[in-house]
Amino acid sequence: MIKLTQVSKNYGQHTVVDQVSFSVSPEQSVAIIGHNGAGKTTLMKLILGLVRPSEGALEISTDPGRDPHADIGFLPETVSFPGEMTGNQVLRYYAKLKKVSLNQCSELLELVGLSTAATSRVKTYSKGMRQRLGLAQALLGNPKLLLLDEPTTGLDPFLRRHFYGILRECKTKGTAILISSHALSEIEGEIDKILIMRKGSVIIQGTLEQLREAAQLPTQIHVEVLAGEESRFAAFQQTDHLNGENRSSSITFLCQQSEKVELMGQIMTHQKAIKNLQIIPPGLDDLYSHFVEQADQP
Repeated sequence: MIKLTQVSKNYGQHTVVDQVSFSVSPEQSVAIIGHNGAGKTTLMKLILGLVRPSEGALEISTDPGRDPHADIGFLPETVSFPGEMTGNQVLRYYAKLKKVSLNQCSELLELVGLSTAATSRVKTYSKGMRQRLGLAQALLGNPKLLLLDEPTTGLDPFLRRHFYGILRECKTKGTAILISSHALSEIEGEIDKILIMRKGSVIIQGTLEQLREAAQLPTQIHVEVLAGEESRFAAFQQTDHLNGENRSSSITFLCQQSEKVELMGQIMTHQKAIKNLQIIPPGLDDLYSHFVEQADQP
């Protein structure tokens, strides 16, 4: 749906986006993560056509003769609508701007859980309600590309799950999704590809598994042991490369991916002594910290 090739954006002598290349395909969700000032918002502005690249090529697939930006839905980090308008009036206003059927307004308000508040003024909405109204606005016209900047700000855990459910439904209809977010653990299971940015550059990109393979961070295997059975695992403490740690009736092992199967086999020989077992691979928070620290090294 979109393809960036060696795209840069300069403001005078200051480079805010530096030689960035990536693509987002239909039915694919991509997350851009990075510190404040990493260039995430500028990338969004470039794709929206609000600013132009200083260098490189930015392509948006669309039908011949059609404005490429007409197929984009955008949800900014800070949503602002006229407070005196009702939710329904706001959505109808944007529907007219987008030249889409007004019939879609009531459907979208119901989809985001605002049908009962449709006739209430926006100034009475909570932050989460305004965010959901913003999502409904972004979904007008069934866009082929969704740009979402910190989209779940102000949403409680239940509404966040509902929000990602809507995005999954959009993907099945062919929508490409680009998300900028600081909520790394939240998006971990919801995206297909990750771009980590630092100082305007993409320092690494790939699937979660590809990032784990590149980082080679250890997997945790956490074992809760039945009372009185701790001695069964004493021998593991002498195996240095497994880096076991004892804490009362539990033990946590750190191992590389290549060691996991062998270690699990050894642990399961004491299956009857195990109360609970968890395998915890490195999460997106761990991976982000690792790659940023690595990039900061001289």
